[in-house]
Amino acid sequence: MSRLKTYWKRGIKQKIILLILLVLLALTIFILRDSIQPALLWMRKYLFVGLVFFIILFIGLQLVRAAESWRKMVWTVLSFGLVGGIWYALFPFGMYNYMETYAVYNSLNKEEISTLPLTRNERIQPWNNILTMAYESIGETEEVSPPQLVRIDGENRWTMAIQPSKDYFYQRAKDNTEELFSVSSTTPFPKFAEENRIDKTFSLGESLAWSRNTYNAVVQKFGLLDMFCLEPDEVYYMKDDNGQWVQVVNLIRWKGFFFPYPTFGGVMVLQAGDHGINDYFERLLLGKGEYISPSEMQKYPYLKGQNTLSEKISRVQAESLKFLAGFTDPLPWNMKTAIKIPQLEADQNQQPFVTDFDFTDVKQDTYNGLYHWFGLEPIGVERTSLTISVMIPADGTEKVFYYNHGKRKEGYAGVSAMPAKVIESKKEYDWTANAPVEFRPYIKDILGKRRLFMLSTIVAKRKIASDTDEPKTEAQFDGAATPDLALVDVQYKDVVWLDAKKPSTWENAIMTQMGESWGLTVNSNIKDTETIKKDTTSNQ
Repeated sequence: MSRLKTYWKRGIKQKIILLILLVLLALTIFILRDSIQPALLWMRKYLFVGLVFFIILFIGLQLVRAAESWRKMVWTVLSFGLVGGIWYALFPFGMYNYMETYAVYNSLNKEEISTLPLTRNERIQPWNNILTMAYESIGETEEVSPPQLVRIDGENRWTMAIQPSKDYFYQRAKDNTEELFSVSSTTPFPKFAEENRIDKTFSLGESLAWSRNTYNAVVQKFGLLDMFCLEPDEVYYMKDDNGQWVQVVNLIRWKGFFFPYPTFGGVMVLQAGDHGINDYFERLLLGKGEYISPSEMQKYPYLKGQNTLSEKISRVQAESLKFLAGFTDPLPWNMKTAIKIPQLEADQNQQPFVTDFDFTDVKQDTYNGLYHWFGLEPIGVERTSLTISVMIPADGTEKVFYYNHGKRKEGYAGVSAMPAKVIESKKEYDWTANAPVEFRPYIKDILGKRRLFMLSTIVAKRKIASDTDEPKTEAQFDGAATPDLALVDVQYKDVVWLDAKKPSTWENAIMTQMGESWGLTVNSNIKDTETIKKDTTSNQ
């Protein structure tokens, strides 16, 4: 510092040089603020913990200075020991996550419902099958963005971008994102060509380099305070209210001081367009996108009931329901109602599952459409009952609906128990090469009663060849145009196998197979739904 002062005092020339260097440094920091932002966000998240550590060490240092020689070591060990103990309790032991989740629970606008909503527009193919089939339709220097289930023109569709591959830097720096895939989620044989392969140019993309990267461009748009509390997460491709394709980036806003927790922070909407010199300077200096806050999203019909909520947020909201019985219930000596989000090892897409729900006869103050669904289970490994069904509005509406199966003692099997039920029902399958995945809810009114099932798709495990002498690795599921579907009755644990090509026959197949289990007599030769209902009614 003294050398700088000396250099400054030498004359006008030195002052001009220092001012130019200072301006260049400030300009560099401003342009590279997207690279600095993660560090600012990290500081904001752990500011309270850092202050506690600083205060303890500062007081410890003062005590060390004032102490006699033999006590200096005692105060030093105590100070660092206390910091180390607090760090271990907060992070390796998990108390920081515990307190963060409790803060989320206290902020929830939660509501228990007494009736499960119906499902509709059931998707056939699991997430990873869609991803695999998309890669079967592109070239060497291309890749696809993660598929997202969104509503397009009133239909639920998987959308993803065809963008330059991260393995080819030249294309990432030079090319645009020029095509999109948009395929129906309700068909067993999605087509990745013709009308489902859409020409649309975006100068930004998730795989593009430097300022043309979607996340970098969005961060550049943040204001100073937003740099400390906002972060972009997932990118969606959908049509706006004018029928134009746009990129929509959901945002996570961190709230709270002591233990900051994630909340929905709105979205940033990016318009289509080619790369140009004006676009370049706009990205560098101003950033890209139109920010729409959560309160303003209801003004845009294409964002109402849409899937824009970050799964990171919905997961921690669902997990926070472990505090339903109080702050201390999830602690090791209690855990009477402690729950977890089940993780299936064979599944490459974990909960939540984006599901289309009909709340018409359940709640009148919410919409019918896309929700994030969770099937929560007891925290123990051996306990696999379905404890709570959680439905979180996918458009970021501040509401969490849950149905408590455990409190009603319904005895339903949870998602963790489902693979074994499916495998046991078809012993002739080669289950070393196949697996049931993505057990998602299927809720219908059948024979006068609302019934809950778990719908799963059977997929083939595909080994990915290696370019080296290393053995092949199991990485993807193979997508089939006619996948087998298994439906599990969570109460009776029976499995019904369905024809993916004929959804109209599913209810008949369920009634024919499950009739006796439900205490009804159903003629298996009858194919008409109404005839079956009349037959079962006459036998009651």
